[in-house]
Amino acid sequence: MDRRKFLAASPFVAASGVGPSRDWLLQTLEQEPVGGSQVRLEDVTDVRSVFGRFQEIDVMRGGGSGRLLLTRYMNERVFPLLRRAHSDDVRRALSGAASEQTYLLGWMAFDSGEHGTAQRYLIQALRLAEESGDVRLGAHVLAGMADQTTVLGDPDGGRRLAQAGRQGLKGSESFACLADLWALEARALAVLGDRAGAVRAVGASERAFERLDREREPEWARFIDAAYLHGEYATAFRDLDHAAESAEHARESIAHARAQNRARRGAMSHAALAVAQLRNGDLEAAHATGLRTLELTRRVRSSRCMEAVGDVQRRMVPFGRHPLVADFNERARYLTAA
Repeated sequence: MDRRKFLAASPFVAASGVGPSRDWLLQTLEQEPVGGSQVRLEDVTDVRSVFGRFQEIDVMRGGGSGRLLLTRYMNERVFPLLRRAHSDDVRRALSGAASEQTYLLGWMAFDSGEHGTAQRYLIQALRLAEESGDVRLGAHVLAGMADQTTVLGDPDGGRRLAQAGRQGLKGSESFACLADLWALEARALAVLGDRAGAVRAVGASERAFERLDREREPEWARFIDAAYLHGEYATAFRDLDHAAESAEHARESIAHARAQNRARRGAMSHAALAVAQLRNGDLEAAHATGLRTLELTRRVRSSRCMEAVGDVQRRMVPFGRHPLVADFNERARYLTAA
């Protein structure tokens, strides 16, 4: 398949990306090497050393916090390296490092609600992972694509992407990535209404997570932890209308997120807990939990957190003009305006 035509016409892309990043996505792998000294493994090490700092910014402060800085770094440092001459070993290592950071840019765009741009980055991250020969990294990119595809209203596509990621992992050990892929498959199956399938997928994710050895996992897998996974399980059970299970996993996620001071994950899991409490008819508890969601959302730049707040508001509608509903809506309105 012609990569240029694929990227330009992909049905994944709902909006055009702009600026030098978009141009690079369509051109980099088609170009002949440019002048300059040959890229060394030391250059790749420098690139990798930056990744952890930007991932930490995303996890702790939301995708809107460090994205412009990372975009500038990629445009000025990483993308030009890909256009220079390098040996096969360096090419594979550099492609892997570039894939990690291109994925992170896509994830940051996704968290900021810019889905067309996010999809372009994720497609290119997958291509770079293929160039690197790192099947774990490729499966990780497919996990991000599965998550976004389900969120955008195609849970069957999300399920198939998660399954493709698991198939790609065969023969390569990454229990963190496997746990993530099973969790995202559970999310997709829950939206599809497949209760038995979703419950089985959550169980498979939990078993994979039990086998995880942090020392053997890549740096990009650090965020796949108890706070994250329990939050995903809570969302899956929320969509299945299993309020008790959703609340249980949401509380687990909240406890771990609080210990790490992770506001974004805490906000999203508080929102899932509030929905479970509303499902049980406990408006007072849901209001208190919802206020904590608002408080944490103020600390990050994440459209996903804002969407979680909106979800709580929608699920409060059946309670009519109750003063607690009015109070939450008013506080949410101030947050939205800010």
